[in-house]
Amino acid sequence: MLFKQFVMLASCALALTLSATSVSAADQTYVVGAGGTYRPFEFETPTKELVGFDIDIIKAIANASGFKIKLVSTPWEGIFATLGQGDRDIIISGITITEKRAKMVDFSLPYFPAEQVIIAGADNKVAALADLKTLQVGVVNSTAGDIVISEEIGKSSTAIHRFDNTPLMLEELYRGGIDAAIGDVGVIKFYIKSHPEKQFKVVNDAKFTRQYFGIAVKKGNSELQGKINAGLKKIVADGTYAKIYQEWFDLNVPALPL
Repeated sequence: MLFKQFVMLASCALALTLSATSVSAADQTYVVGAGGTYRPFEFETPTKELVGFDIDIIKAIANASGFKIKLVSTPWEGIFATLGQGDRDIIISGITITEKRAKMVDFSLPYFPAEQVIIAGADNKVAALADLKTLQVGVVNSTAGDIVISEEIGKSSTAIHRFDNTPLMLEELYRGGIDAAIGDVGVIKFYIKSHPEKQFKVVNDAKFTRQYFGIAVKKGNSELQGKINAGLKKIVADGTYAKIYQEWFDLNVPALPL
């Protein structure tokens, strides 16, 4: 009789433990660091709320994988260190996956194809990088676009107009001060979507190397990495990813290498 009571008590204790573990797992909240200055991927509203494509994506992934998140605006400088220090569990901030960074953090599967593209007026005959040789072209100083156009027409060419940031470059394009510009595909597509009154087009070129953005977790955190990957696959499969992409950019939803 005593043995049976002991077994029953042990079973009850185990059940309570499993129940508590289940509740704990369901209530687990991961702290997500995101920059607040890279429109349209992550930026702050006047009330300091983080919004953007990246924010919508990580929210959708968390919902699909059944975990909660807490968003914290995190400056780009030092954002990787926050993972090692344990201040952030996840960082998503338009982070290009590179071999160097992959030695410091573990990346999710790619969630956004990032490359340079050309933006020009819809009536402009630009169809490739080579067509820019006779035009006035804007780039952000020292970026990949600057490097590519410098190789194409010469670094000291007076046809290259270098700007401190993308908004200044696009404003000059809008006003007609330059004929075309080169910039990040996501930023360019968002700009075009935000200015329907001005007809622009996007031009790709094989010389623009395709890279991908990834979501980063602390090195060795394969459990969280797996949750993020599973959630990303789910939102791609059920159409959530496409819906978010179209809201921020255009109808040309990219195929991700999942």
